[in-house]
Amino acid sequence: MAELDTLAVNTVRCLCVDAVEQAESGHPGTPMGIAPVAYTLWQKFLRFDPADPIWPNRDRFVLSEGHASTLLWSLLHLTGVRAVDPDYEVLGRPAVTLDDLKTFRQLDSRCPGHPEYRWTSGVETTTGPLGQGVATSVGMALAGRWLAARYNQPGFSLFDFDVYALAGDGCMMEGVASEAASLAGHHRLANLCWIYDSNRITIEGHTDITFTEDVAARFLAYGWNVTTVADANDLAAVERALHSFRAETERPTLIVVHSHIGYGSPVEDSPEAHGSPLGPDGVRAAKRFFGMPEDQDFYVPDGVREHFAQGIGARGAELHASWERLFEGYRAAWPAFAKETELIQRRELPDGWDQLLPDFPPDPKGLATRDSSGKVLNALAQRLPWLIGGSADLAPSTKTLLTFGGAGSFQPDSPLGRNLHLGVREHASAAVTNGMALVKLRPYWSGFLIFSDYAKAAIRLSALMEIPAIHIFTHDSIGVGEDGPTHQPVEQLAGLRAMPGLLVFRPADAGEVVETWRAVARLHHEPAALVLSRQKLPTLDRSVLGPASGVAHGAYVLADAPSGAPQVILLATGSEVHLALSAREELAADGIGARVVSMPCWELFDRQPREYRDQVLPPSVKARVGIEQASTFGWDRYVGDRGTVIGMNTYGASAPLKQLLTRFGFTPERVARAARELVEAGPS
Repeated sequence: MAELDTLAVNTVRCLCVDAVEQAESGHPGTPMGIAPVAYTLWQKFLRFDPADPIWPNRDRFVLSEGHASTLLWSLLHLTGVRAVDPDYEVLGRPAVTLDDLKTFRQLDSRCPGHPEYRWTSGVETTTGPLGQGVATSVGMALAGRWLAARYNQPGFSLFDFDVYALAGDGCMMEGVASEAASLAGHHRLANLCWIYDSNRITIEGHTDITFTEDVAARFLAYGWNVTTVADANDLAAVERALHSFRAETERPTLIVVHSHIGYGSPVEDSPEAHGSPLGPDGVRAAKRFFGMPEDQDFYVPDGVREHFAQGIGARGAELHASWERLFEGYRAAWPAFAKETELIQRRELPDGWDQLLPDFPPDPKGLATRDSSGKVLNALAQRLPWLIGGSADLAPSTKTLLTFGGAGSFQPDSPLGRNLHLGVREHASAAVTNGMALVKLRPYWSGFLIFSDYAKAAIRLSALMEIPAIHIFTHDSIGVGEDGPTHQPVEQLAGLRAMPGLLVFRPADAGEVVETWRAVARLHHEPAALVLSRQKLPTLDRSVLGPASGVAHGAYVLADAPSGAPQVILLATGSEVHLALSAREELAADGIGARVVSMPCWELFDRQPREYRDQVLPPSVKARVGIEQASTFGWDRYVGDRGTVIGMNTYGASAPLKQLLTRFGFTPERVARAARELVEAGPS
C-alpha cells in the first residue's frame, strides 16, 4: 500500500508538471510540494462520492491557493469525479478527462487557470484571489452548523460534514483571511480545517522579505486548535494531523504543513518554479526524480486509478448510500423537514413564501427604505426558514435584525439562531455569505454602501459564481449628511453596476422595496445588491401612479404626461424619484408634459425586449434628464447625447441634508430648469 501511495502522489505531481508545461503557463511548484497532503486528505479522509459530487452531506474541499489548480484537476481526474450540469443532474461523463488536463488554461477547457464554480464539477467555490477560499470556507462551516442545528434529530444525523481548505502563504497574508479566521474562532467551528501550506515562497521570492510572523501563535490567539506537520512528504504525520482535527470538538483546526516548492525535485524552493513552467530539461529531471518515464507525458501508471477507486471512491459511495438510506427514514419520520432540505438543495421556495409580505398604504411622510426593507425581510424570513444573515456590526442601522419570535442569534452555543453578528469585517462578511450560499442557504449580509468597497472582491465572486447571495447596503447617498464625504457614497453604485451578473436595486419607496424583495427571493443564479436610504421617503399612492410591480422590469413609467406624449422624460432611482415627481408638477404648471420613469434596477431593464424599453423611453423623445445622487457614470446610455444628468461629479461634504441637496443641485427647481432648457432647445 505504501508503494501505491507513493506512486499515486508522484502521478499527481507529474500530471501537474505536464499540464503546466503543455500550457506554457501556470504554477508547477506548489502542486508538487503539497501533493502528498492533498492525496492523503482525499484518499483517506474526505467524505466525498466521486459519482455524485453534489451529495448534500459531502465534505467540502476548497483550494484557496487557487494558482495550484492543476492539483485539483489531477485529483478530479484520477478519482473519476462525474460531471454535473447547471441543473444539478448528474451526468455520465467525467468532470476532468485526460484531454481536459492537456488543454489546461486554454479556451473552454474544463481545467481553467484557477478553480471556477459551476464550470468544473468538484469545484466547491471559485478561488484565485488569495484569502477568498479560506474566508468562503468559514461560511460553508457556519451553514453546516446551522443545518445540523435545524434538521438533525435523534437517530438522524443528517448534516455533519466537514470543510477543508488548503491555503498558502499568500492566503495567510491577506486581511480577509484574518477577518474570517477571527470569526471562525469566535464561533468555535470544529467542523472547519484549514491546511496551511507553508512553503515560504511567493512571486517575489522567499517570504523572509515580507512575512516573518508566527502564524501558529496568531491562530492560537484566535482560539484555534493548531498542529504542525514538519514534512509534507510524511504521510503518517499528515494522517495524525487530520485525525487531530477529527478529534477536536470545540475549535476550528489549523494544520501548518512545512512543504517545499517542487518537493525533493531539482526545482525545490525555486521562486521561478512557483509561477513558471519548468522547461523540457526541468520536466525530465523532475520525472526522473519521481520515478516516472521521462519520455511519456500525462502518464498514469497501471493501478493508480484503481487505487483511488478503492479508497475515496469506495468510501464515498458507501457513505453516500448510507446517508440516502438514512434520509429515507428521515423522510418518513420528519416529512416537513425533509421537504425543506430538498427545497434548499434545489434553491426553490416553499409554498406561501410571500403570504406575509406587507402592504404599505400611501403616506406622505413614509419610511426610509432601510426601514421598509427590514419589515419585508422579517415577513419573508418567517416563511423562508433558511433565509439567514446579519450585518458587519450595523444591524441597528441597516435594519436587518430578525425580530420575530424564535429568530434568535447565531452563537457558538445557539447555532439555530437566524441573526449572524459578523463584526466589523465587511470583506469577510461578503465572503462568508458566499460560502453559505454555496451550501444552498439563502444568506444576506449588510453594511453601509460606502463600505461595499471593502467587500468588492467577494461581491464580484458571487456574481462570477452565479450564486444568489444578498448584499444589503444602506446610507445610499449624500443623504448621510453630517457624516461627511468619508461616509457619502458617490462612485459605489457605478462600481456595483459594472459587475456582470450582479443585480443592483435602488428602490424609491416602500412599495418598490416589497417588489424588490419579491424579485430577489426568486433568484437562483444571480446575486443582488439592495441599496437603501437612511432618510424617510414618501410611500407613493399607486392608485394614481404606476404599480410598483414594474420593479420586475427594472424600470417603468411611474407618472406620465397628461397627454401621454411627453415632451421630456425624467429618469431617477431611489430618493431622487420623488424629486422627479416634484419637478414634473412644476413643469406641468408651465405647460410642459413630463414623464417620470423610476429605474430601480438597470440590469433588469436592459434585459427587457426592445419593444418594452422603447415604450418606457420612446426614442423620439430626446429631452431626458437623469437624476441620481451618485456618479453620473453610465447614465449616458439612457439619457443619450441630447440629455443631461444631475448627479455627483465630486465627493460630498459634511452638512445637514437640506444644505447638501441645495449645494449639489438636487432640488425640484434645478431639475425643472434642466428639463425646460432641453425642451426649449428642441430636437438637434
